[in-house]
Amino acid sequence: MPDLSLNGVRIDDTFAEAFDMAATGVIITAPTAKWAEIAAKTMTGFATSVIACGCEAGIDKILSPEETPDGRPGVRALIFGFDGAGLEVQLRNRVGQCVLTSPGSACYSGLDTDKRLKLGATLRFFGDGHQISKKLGKTRYWRVPVMDGEFTVEHDTGLMEGTIGGGNVLILGRSFDEVLVAAEAAVEAASTVEGVILPFPGGIVRSGSKVGSKYPAMIASTNDTFSPVLRGNPNSNLDPDTGAVLELVMDGLTFDAVKESMRRAVHAACELGPGRGIQRISAGNYGGNLGRHHFHLRDLI
Repeated sequence: MPDLSLNGVRIDDTFAEAFDMAATGVIITAPTAKWAEIAAKTMTGFATSVIACGCEAGIDKILSPEETPDGRPGVRALIFGFDGAGLEVQLRNRVGQCVLTSPGSACYSGLDTDKRLKLGATLRFFGDGHQISKKLGKTRYWRVPVMDGEFTVEHDTGLMEGTIGGGNVLILGRSFDEVLVAAEAAVEAASTVEGVILPFPGGIVRSGSKVGSKYPAMIASTNDTFSPVLRGNPNSNLDPDTGAVLELVMDGLTFDAVKESMRRAVHAACELGPGRGIQRISAGNYGGNLGRHHFHLRDLI
């Protein structure tokens, strides 16, 4: 089988292993695009890994006033978790603490599905009996009095099951600075796919993990095979001159959306080529034993 490469960058003949998740979404609006983004970024903070954060969340897309329910600037945020019950708790806590509190904000359903999760149905109680219900067509809204006027929130939002968590791309290169430039370009390209989020800081994670640890209490630990400081170990997966590895992780509403996001990331990273320090593209998996969704890198080039 011939070696795989793209623009002179070696592509490992491997696959990213991803998992089934449940997802929900909300549309957050505000008087200005700045404040809509502030509310959304605050709400999706500390949401990189469902294992320790309770969910994985991020901004999916920026919305113009023509695309929002109330004709104001907005964003759509997606939240991924293990199940609907856990997501409902995350909605109550995150929207209640980060959107309800944000100046001029409103919050609406971000997914149109038959299965629903409570949104304003729980947050309305903050109104202490002064909240008002309003039904427009089949959609119920709540108006909750707050100190700058009213917080408008939709009664519920959609739940989508069978979504994908954990698509990933590893970028290997000569130095940290060079790999970071490639990773930033890859994030920008990967983020253009609707229905996908990259939940880690700036879309990038440096602390890739493997399942298990020598310490029984740890369910995951550092991916030592891709750590440059452990390059001398027998199980190292790095070339002698590889100085840094950075990973992108994608969660998406569909398999095809995650695949396309990964494809754009790979092509963007490889555009820099070996001349700018990019040596290899790889992906993280667990032998195919944990996640049923496999994204083979050879299918992306």
